[in-house]
Amino acid sequence: MHIYCLELHLALPSFTLKEKRGIIKSIQGRARNRFNVASAEVDRQDNPRVAVLGFVTVSPDKTVARNLLERLEDWVYADWPDVEITAADIAEV
Repeated sequence: MHIYCLELHLALPSFTLKEKRGIIKSIQGRARNRFNVASAEVDRQDNPRVAVLGFVTVSPDKTVARNLLERLEDWVYADWPDVEITAADIAEV
């Protein structure tokens, strides 16, 4: 069994924590439904302009898990044009 984690650093078009929460919850909910991944905001919770999201998947195959998280990153890039991905890292836990 292989556990992979995607850490996304995002620049957000929000000015308040309430606006940030709406964007983050939307990304997390749709990612859970579309890719069946677990997610959490893992850092920078107090800054409305940036977010760090962590996504995790488990698979018996390394390639499947890594490809899933790569597709998730591409999906965030394509579906949220106003959200800028400033950094991304995929790692095996």
